Parts: sequence; C-alpha cells; structure tokens
Amino acid sequence: MNKIFQALADPTRRTILKKLKIGEMTAGQIAALFDMSKPSITHHLNILKNADLVRSEKQGQYVVYTLNLTTLQDVLTEFYEFTQ
Repeated sequence: MNKIFQALADPTRRTILKKLKIGEMTAGQIAALFDMSKPSITHHLNILKNADLVRSEKQGQYVVYTLNLTTLQDVLTEFYEFTQ
C-alpha cells in the first residue's frame, strides 16, 4: 500500500493515470503530453508499474500501458473501510 501512496503523491503520475483512464496509450503517446524527457516519463511509468497501478504489454515495437482498475478499486475499498 505504501508504494501506491508514494506513486499517487506525484502530480505527473496522477496526470498519467487520468490520461490512461480514457484508454490505453504507448509510452510515446504519454510522453507527448508532457514537457519532459522520455526517460523521465519512463521513470514515472516504472513507479506506477511497481505500485501495480498500470500494466504494460509489448505490442510489436511498442509498449502499451493500461490502467489497472483492480488496484485502484482495492485502494478505494481501503479508504472506505477506514472511514467506517
């Protein structure tokens, strides 16, 4: 759970998650949304993957990222149970 909160603490990573909510994207498509280097975006994506908030799949020469809704639902459940 700590990895999840650390991943969500960064505004860039939260923006990436919001964009992935719309649908799957390649790393290049994600990088095009930001004014930062591709290695920086890769770093953010790796943190999100390590927190299990996104999943990646190799499709040909591209890596496609998708939102892992299961983990997000688990986090929301934890918050709900905490507030009860």
